[in-house]
Amino acid sequence: MMDPADEEARVNEFDLVLPTTVDVREVGMRDGLQLEAPVPLEAKLEMLEALVATGVRRIEATSFVSPKAVPALADADQVAAELSRWGGVLWSALVANARGAVRAVDAGVANLEYVVSASDGHSHANAGRSTAEAVNAVGEIVRLAHGAGGSLEVIIATAWDCPFDGRTPITRTVDVARAAVTAGADQLCLGDTIGTTTPLRVVQLLDAVRRACPGVPVGVHFHNTRGTGQANALAAIQAGVTQLDSSIGGLGGCPFAPGASGNIATEELVYMLEDSGVRTGLDLDAVLAAARVTEQTVGHELPSSLYRAGGRSVPRSAAARA
Repeated sequence: MMDPADEEARVNEFDLVLPTTVDVREVGMRDGLQLEAPVPLEAKLEMLEALVATGVRRIEATSFVSPKAVPALADADQVAAELSRWGGVLWSALVANARGAVRAVDAGVANLEYVVSASDGHSHANAGRSTAEAVNAVGEIVRLAHGAGGSLEVIIATAWDCPFDGRTPITRTVDVARAAVTAGADQLCLGDTIGTTTPLRVVQLLDAVRRACPGVPVGVHFHNTRGTGQANALAAIQAGVTQLDSSIGGLGGCPFAPGASGNIATEELVYMLEDSGVRTGLDLDAVLAAARVTEQTVGHELPSSLYRAGGRSVPRSAAARA
């Protein structure tokens, strides 16, 4: 039987290039909850407390969108008013237009994420306007964010595929990325909104966007709708991406994209990376504890496989008794 040290040395002989650290953004408070029944503010704050305890450095706290369109996030202003409880976290909020950006800034959240759909079909369903019209608003939202001392990240939704228009041409996503950066966006994030892409396509699009927007940070946001989320995350990391979104328990989905379901689970991403020698800064036991709080918050079982099984050294039953 091979000694574990010898086995590790043999594994290291393979040319698997991974970064030493990866920056995980927790999106469970926004993407994770937006399809759920509205959760009381106090329960959301308990969930936030548990998420902060994981050691995560970036949290997407909420979204300043129409309460009628997304009633689960109607309390965005109240959530924002509580964020000063916790230090050491870079808080951000998603907006769908300049009105949302004004609300966010007025509520004290200056680091904004603005969604632009690469496909017209999803753009009309999600934001009520074309992709070109959404792109035209980037400059104004940049000015609002920068004027408040914050930053603007443009998240390109349906970067790979659209539930209405089908496959999104690489050139179309690249054009949106280039236009957003030209208008002043500080960074980009590519979103697999309906969870259809696969590792090779991930790498192809990342390469094209980076060549079009040299020097601009590019993150990724994967859904696990068809079970390829973790594989896509690993492909992106091997391609040099160090900023990834994930959602506690694997919650999430887009209310304006038929068939879209949960994000990659934070605990599964942390487990995969830490076990591969990539530091995330998150404590897996604390993440599992946050998943338990989240499950109680939403009132139903979480989709995460690792949450049900537990980490290798922490069986699920033992974690539940902790």
